[in-house]
Amino acid sequence: MPGDHSDDPVSDYRLAPTYGARLVGGLLVGLAVLLFAATALVAVGLPADLVLVLAVLGVAGVLAAGYLLTRRVAVVHLGPEGYRVRLVRGVGVAAAGWTEVAEAVTTSPGGQPVVVLKLVDGRTTTIPVTALAADREEFVRDLRAHLQRGQGLRPL
Repeated sequence: MPGDHSDDPVSDYRLAPTYGARLVGGLLVGLAVLLFAATALVAVGLPADLVLVLAVLGVAGVLAAGYLLTRRVAVVHLGPEGYRVRLVRGVGVAAAGWTEVAEAVTTSPGGQPVVVLKLVDGRTTTIPVTALAADREEFVRDLRAHLQRGQGLRPL
């Protein structure tokens, strides 16, 4: 049936471990600042257990966030109707339908490999391939296949 994409594949790409480590490192720095402030509050009279409770909850939170960021949350989602990009700064358009994509190109500005999806209205989506826990060539092939199916094209 035309327009029925119920059996089309879905591809989810997770965050590369190096990027996940950066995010978790930032969370650990935030936790350290919070514990420093809590220690200062203990010094002025609050119960000392406050620091211990915050430390345990904070470490558990950082571990849970690290797990979610690297194992559960899809940075790039390629579905039958379109794509969605999350957790990447400077991506441009974070989500669009395949019919909105005019062209997909690979480039390396500043030596960083990216895929740029140029939309029909002139806007773009830039996906840094190194941010994905996937092989660059496989990601590009999968993206191309999704784009062709989404635009109703058949492979040659």
